Amino acid sequence: MAYETEDHGTQYCFPAINSSCIKGKHSSHEYNIMYVIFSLLSAWTVFLNLLVIISISHFKKLHTPTNLIILSLAVADMLIGLIVMPIEAINLIETCWYFGDTYCGLFTVILELLISVSLSHLVLIAVDRYVAVCYPLLYPQKITMTKTLLSICLCWFCFSSYFTYYAINNGYFSISHRTDVCYGNCSVILTFAWRVSDLILSFMSPCILIITLYLRIFYVVHQQVKVINSLMKSGKCVTEGSVRRKSESKAALTLGIIVTVYLLCWIPYYICSISIITSTTINVLTWVLYINSGMNPMVYALFYPWFKNTVKLILSLKIFQPASSLINILTEHQL
Repeated sequence: MAYETEDHGTQYCFPAINSSCIKGKHSSHEYNIMYVIFSLLSAWTVFLNLLVIISISHFKKLHTPTNLIILSLAVADMLIGLIVMPIEAINLIETCWYFGDTYCGLFTVILELLISVSLSHLVLIAVDRYVAVCYPLLYPQKITMTKTLLSICLCWFCFSSYFTYYAINNGYFSISHRTDVCYGNCSVILTFAWRVSDLILSFMSPCILIITLYLRIFYVVHQQVKVINSLMKSGKCVTEGSVRRKSESKAALTLGIIVTVYLLCWIPYYICSISIITSTTINVLTWVLYINSGMNPMVYALFYPWFKNTVKLILSLKIFQPASSLINILTEHQL
């Protein structure tokens, strides 16, 4: 990849090929700044989500259905930082696709898969919190580790199969046969009908379900908190069940913040994806989506004491001590 550009000459992505795309012009200083920024964003996303993965995987106290969904979501977010961000950064900075036609189709499938899996996990989180808050007595029977693991595996398998099938049947892996694009460009043509149907089926429907569930959750949470506070003010004994419901309410609020941040990042992108906008706008909105993958662990750090505790243990390498997985990280004095 050539970083220097000539002021009076046109530079091509592949000079030896007549149909090569024209390479964008940047100074060496601009190249360095952009590569540093995007590299830091990618590394930060991978690092934070890796902390979440290690925390939930290692400490047995965190082996719950809810955390299992968070773990899988962190895997998807980490893959965005590990695979999607570096490739997109190179493509954006160089304005050239250097990875071949086949990988262009494969990269598109990976990107759509990770996006859809992330959204489906938010649906699973919403369902999990809905049952926990609205039907607390039924939660241990309705939401189990086995059922949650099966749901997560189905999400990954179904979306992988769907996007692979769609890609093969729509020529994602045959871009080299197209004559309407220059060599060094990775662009997949999506019809307006497909964009609209994808908007409805892959985004609007899950979002409506998530918002509906959380509205019901927050209503129930509000009623429960009022009852608990009234009991405490009157000096009556607050049962263990009431304390647990308050804890579930706090968890629902935290995960609700994650969902809200996610939707705020995604809604502008999906709206603009079916309208005519400049490439600069779509690039900015796309990177807002990618940055969202590194924001979830920051929400955990702000609202989950267990995440702060596990990070301390991981960074201090105490997880390599015998029986460290049995530490009760839900209480800070255990540190």
